[in-house]
Amino acid sequence: MFISPMTKRSPDKTKAWGTKSEHLLRIQEHDFTMRPGFGGPAVSVGVDVQVESLDAISEVDMDFTMTLYLRHYWKDARLAFKSNNNLSMTFDGRLVKKIWVPDMFFVHSKRSFTHDTTTDNVMLRVYPDGKVLYSLRVTVTSMCSMDLSRFPLDTQTCSLEIESYAYTDDDLMLYWKKGNRSLNTDEKISLSQFLIQEFHTTTKLAFYSSTGWYNRLYINFTLRRHVFFFLLQTYFPATLMVMLSWVVSYIKAVDIYLWVSFVFVFLSVIEYAAVNYLSTLQERKERHSERGLMPCTCGLAHPGTMSASYSEVDANTTGNYGSMPRNGVKRERMLVQLMENDQITGHVSSGTYSSAAIDTHAIDKYSRVMFPGSYILFNFIYWSIYS
Repeated sequence: MFISPMTKRSPDKTKAWGTKSEHLLRIQEHDFTMRPGFGGPAVSVGVDVQVESLDAISEVDMDFTMTLYLRHYWKDARLAFKSNNNLSMTFDGRLVKKIWVPDMFFVHSKRSFTHDTTTDNVMLRVYPDGKVLYSLRVTVTSMCSMDLSRFPLDTQTCSLEIESYAYTDDDLMLYWKKGNRSLNTDEKISLSQFLIQEFHTTTKLAFYSSTGWYNRLYINFTLRRHVFFFLLQTYFPATLMVMLSWVVSYIKAVDIYLWVSFVFVFLSVIEYAAVNYLSTLQERKERHSERGLMPCTCGLAHPGTMSASYSEVDANTTGNYGSMPRNGVKRERMLVQLMENDQITGHVSSGTYSSAAIDTHAIDKYSRVMFPGSYILFNFIYWSIYS
């Protein structure tokens, strides 16, 4: 049988390389569902961590979010191979699924994920004597119980806890590879409301009545709240008000000026709080709309109920709906019906979200003009009367 050179397929070198690597490590000769040295002493797994960022601290949810490089070190004699130059071999995440790796998890975590851009951020390095380095990049949101009784003069201590899920201390001994030096942090890590005072590591044993004792590693960090913002927004205005109450029984010109100035400071704080509250409320409604009724109005472009940016997206993504004026009345009726249904069911339509956004920006825009203008007018009247 003759095979044309045009139709003859060339061998897949990638698959051949993978087969040779697995053959060199004798993957098929061992049962990697069992831990190394099963039946003997516990396998020792060293850990070190590089903290990349401390992304958020939430007093409302009582949690924090951290991105870190988590590295494991252990020895598995089943992976030993012959090497003339004593060099290690490095693999990506595909080999991890075929060998035994420690089953670490984050205690009290709410959410966590391994980064996968542009590929899974996982690295496996195997040395000729069977030593293994397993590294991955993870973002985790974990619980932090905070005592806010001294707010805003408080100091908080949070911990990220790492533990084996299945193996007790009889099968797996988890430890910090280099003690407290096993934890490294980026010097550029900073938070808007907190000063990071200290990172340190500890190790404890955790007991579960149904399964036994487990080694648990702790990444502890202490946060001290920045007080300057609260001095400016809370303590200073309150102190000024008390000082103004100490004036003598008759009112002087300087008292009037100080009182009016204090009123302007107080109104500025109120305006700032109102804008932030409305913005937070709008963000919550937008998140609710993404999970709820937002798809229902994605094809309706009406200048009175949709924002300008949303209408432009509609014109580009909804086919001919944006260019059919004869259906305008029908779309208006649909939108009105949707809004009426929302009022009956308690849902808020996207038109309400846009109105909230417009009101928030309007308050901020008018305040930038009215506050300076009013204060300049007050100064003009004040100096006209008393000069």
